[in-house]
Amino acid sequence: MKTKQIIFATAVALAGFYTQNNTASACTGITLTANDGAVIVARTMDWSREEMDSFYLIAPRGYAQQSMLPDGANDGNTFAARYGFVGLGLAQTEFVIDGINEAGLSAALFYFPEYGQYPEYNPEYKSQTLADAQVVPWILSQFSTIDQVKDAIKNVRIVHVDPRIDTLHWRITEPSGRQVILEIINGVATFYDSKLGVLTNAPEYPWHIKNLNNYVNLHPGTTGPVKMGPITLRAFGAGSGLLGLPGDFTPPSRFVRAAFLQEYSLPQENGHDTAMAAFHILNNFDVPLGVQFAQNAAPNNMPSATQWTIATDTRNKVVYYHTMYNRTIREIDLSKIDFDTIPFQTHPLDTPQVETIIPVQINR
Repeated sequence: MKTKQIIFATAVALAGFYTQNNTASACTGITLTANDGAVIVARTMDWSREEMDSFYLIAPRGYAQQSMLPDGANDGNTFAARYGFVGLGLAQTEFVIDGINEAGLSAALFYFPEYGQYPEYNPEYKSQTLADAQVVPWILSQFSTIDQVKDAIKNVRIVHVDPRIDTLHWRITEPSGRQVILEIINGVATFYDSKLGVLTNAPEYPWHIKNLNNYVNLHPGTTGPVKMGPITLRAFGAGSGLLGLPGDFTPPSRFVRAAFLQEYSLPQENGHDTAMAAFHILNNFDVPLGVQFAQNAAPNNMPSATQWTIATDTRNKVVYYHTMYNRTIREIDLSKIDFDTIPFQTHPLDTPQVETIIPVQINR
């Protein structure tokens, strides 16, 4: 394997898209709609083994890319950007995890271990081959609608670059709120309508939807009081209608928890306020470092296993994010970018990697 492919494999591992022998990633995605119609897609990016080299990226129109290939050849699928885009990525510029283009189309990848199966790599189809970790920039640079993605996916072969890395699945969202989940199973690309707007990891998306039926008893508010013979049972506090909501960090439990917290959150007036609400919901999915390992076996001491969180306003084309080092929310407004003239660029998510703390002024 050539050096570039080795770097690529390392990047995938650092992204939280771990091999079966590693500790689980816990990325969680939600979707909220403001009263004015703005649609917010938000997610956490989790990896507990080590700190990721994360960045934001601005790609202009015309920015050319080429797919990496398992055999190290340099004649994979090539594509030049029809649309400028902004994304958050890590390790190297080809690897964009989550982003939005100037048309308002958003795309994001999530880890999908064991349940996905890509077609086998065939050198005869090099020019049609697309590395799975480059699907997000391919979508953002080429398309403005989900239907365009559906048509184009028939003409590419999405494959692993490194067979040690497990599979991914993708969330694609239009400014209208239409959203689909793309999963490749048995070599076939399948799109599922995402009516809830929630996504985690394995197993396959339809299973998660069916699993919600196990929680048909949950509801917002307070349960009771209830008579039990001569005594009356009363809730200890508000929110007892959600007793039984799973609180662990497995993908099925996070999917259920995200679905209920998203559904019962109060609608906000506009995209900005809704993005801020998304951050508060996703606070419930921050993974404290150490809970994924046996006691005293954590390999590092980062601030958090949730390394960054992003919320994207697809109508107003604004990206918001904060990180494990700095909870101050940063903003990238695509309306202020001229994608015809701006050069391709990447920048660290944090400079420096310290929490913003504002001293309180005390009157003396």
